[in-house]
Formats: sequence, structure tokens, C-alpha cells
Amino acid sequence: MIGFLIKKLVKNSGDTRSLAVRAKVGKVLGYVGIVLNTLLFVAKYLIGVLVNSISIQADAINNLTDAGSNIVSIISFRLAEKPADQDHPYGHERTELITSMFVGIAIAILGFETAKDSVHRIFHPEAIDFQWSAVAVLVLSILVKFWMYLYNTRFGKRYNSSLLLANAMDSKSDTIGTLGVLISTLLSPVIHFQLDGYMGLIVSGIIFYSAYDLLKDVMSALLGKAPDPNLIYALSNQILECPVVIAVHDVLIHSYGPNQNYATAHAEVDARQSLLDVHSAIDQVERQIKEETGVNVSIHVDPVLLDDKMTRQYHTVFDQAVFALGGCDWDIHDFRVDPHKDHVDVFFDLVVPYAETRGEEELAKAIRAKSGVGDEVRLFIEIDHPIGV
Repeated sequence: MIGFLIKKLVKNSGDTRSLAVRAKVGKVLGYVGIVLNTLLFVAKYLIGVLVNSISIQADAINNLTDAGSNIVSIISFRLAEKPADQDHPYGHERTELITSMFVGIAIAILGFETAKDSVHRIFHPEAIDFQWSAVAVLVLSILVKFWMYLYNTRFGKRYNSSLLLANAMDSKSDTIGTLGVLISTLLSPVIHFQLDGYMGLIVSGIIFYSAYDLLKDVMSALLGKAPDPNLIYALSNQILECPVVIAVHDVLIHSYGPNQNYATAHAEVDARQSLLDVHSAIDQVERQIKEETGVNVSIHVDPVLLDDKMTRQYHTVFDQAVFALGGCDWDIHDFRVDPHKDHVDVFFDLVVPYAETRGEEELAKAIRAKSGVGDEVRLFIEIDHPIGV
């Protein structure tokens, strides 16, 4: 049904990389969510008051906050689709992440309020008037929320939307929470013990966990989480297909939203090739990657001397020294030798794990000692970490 609705209301809905299409899909799902959550709130809150159940009322208020979150989502998608401007040259897609963070905070506040009311009900239990109408509303709520979880997950993955996936996670926690309330409603009259407050406490725990999970993912994205290794691998292979490229390293990706990805990479080329030919080939592969993946990539050229005896000699020496110190976890690239009259300058980037705490000066001393080179060699290294390839 949701798929049919999107096809009817969103033109070119199959274009998952279009920012405008993605925003329209998000807004359609937002309006659907407002209608469903509002109806669930009204039905459950009235039933909760009727049967005197704090857990059903808390569950109803949760649906009301979900409707509010849907309104915020619609506003967020409207802001996120704004094009880049002078103040925001990378676009506004991160608005979605910021909104997801506020949704997570709102969920956490709801969890606290639910826990507070549930603790009060545990110490001051009140009898619940069992009604089959309450059971029917709770079962309907479980089915609706599970359906909302399914379609938000489906379209969140299809359009790479953190906000839709956040809504899906919220719907999943609501499904589990309402199932707990249903169990409490059915069991309390049977065992002659009021489970209402205890189940409300369990529901609050589920809400807290949902908020934590959501905020953890959002904060990781805002801080700049590691890029997808598969995307790194794909970009590296595309660059390696360029006829002038010998090797690729330091592939980094910076994301400003699902459709605003920027990448940098270092490509080693034969130093004796024409600079114009190299630039032309690199420019072509950059445009090709942009057309095929949507990633704006900037490739830095590292010229290397393929058949230089001195370069090969020192590269072997320092490669062995680095391996002796760090094994397979250490690596070197951007190796360059600059000979002078009375000394030789050796430059390279040293790739070490994040756990390595020594600085460049200390590591350079260790490598020099292990290599056994004399004072005629001046060593210059830069520390890299294994982000990308």
C-alpha cells in the first residue's frame, strides 16, 4: 500500500539518488505516520483512562510523541532538500542527522517520564478494570506499529535515510513495548497481581535502549565515522583502471549527507610521463567516478621513479626495517629519495594502527636504528592511520 502511494504521489520515485525524490518520499511517509500515530494515541489513551492503566496511557503518549516526531521529520526533509548556498557549500542534508538526534533525545525524555510514573504505580498499585476492548486496541497497535517498522526500514534503506531508519527503530521499540503492555493487561487479572507498573518500567527500559541506539548511530555519523570499506574498495579499483595509475592509497571519504560524498585519493604514477597526459587521464577518471557513483573525488598524483637504483635500494632497506618493527600492521608509501652532494633525504608516509602512541620523531629514531643507515641519510616520515586503502 505504501509503495503504491509513493508511486502515485512521488514522480520518478525509482531515482534513489535524487535529493528531491528522497525528500518527497520522506514527507509522504511523515504524513502517513502522523495519521497513524494520532489515531493510535486517541484510541489507546481513551482505553487507558477507561481501564485505569498507566502502562497503556504511557504507550499512548509515546504514540503522540511519535506523531510530533513525524512533523519534525517533514520539516527536516524540507530543509535537507535545499540546494547548496554560499553559507553551506556542501548542502543541507545533515539537517536529517541533526533532526534524528533530537528525535533520540525526545525518546529518552519519554523513557524517563514513563519510568517515573511506573515506579509510582509499583509503590501505589491500583486495580485495572479489564476490558476486551483494551486488548483489541493493543493488538491493533502492535500490528500497525510493526507495519510502520517494515515500511520505514524498507524505504530508509532504499533511499539511504537515517531519519526513516530512526523512525523504523522507534516503531520497533513501540511494537515490543505495546506487546509487554498487552501481556500485563492479560495476565494481571489471572494472577491477581498488578503488573501494570512493572510492565511500564520494562517499556521505559525499551524506550531508553531505543534512544541510546539511535543517538549512538547519529553521533557517530556527525563525528565522522569510518567510511564503508566496500565503497573504498570500489573507488580504488576504478582509479586503478586508469592506464597511468600504478598504485592507489590514502582513499578517504567525507560525507555531508547520503548524496553529498567527497573523496580524496593518492595515485602513484610514473614520474617520467608527461604531466599533461597524466592530468588528462586523472581528470577523466574523476569525472567517470562522479557520473557512476555520485562521489566527488579529488585525486592527488604521487610521481615515482620506477627504475631508479637508489630509490629501490633505500626502499628495500626501510621496508624491511618497518616490517621488523611492526610486522604486517605497518606499511609505507609515498616513498621518495632526494640525493644531495653530501647526504640523502628519504621521505615516506608510515601507516601504523591507532593503538600506536609514539610520535613521528620517536618512530623515525626506531626505524633508523633498525635500518642501520648512516648519518648521510636524513629521514623524514609522516604518520598515517589505516583509514581507507
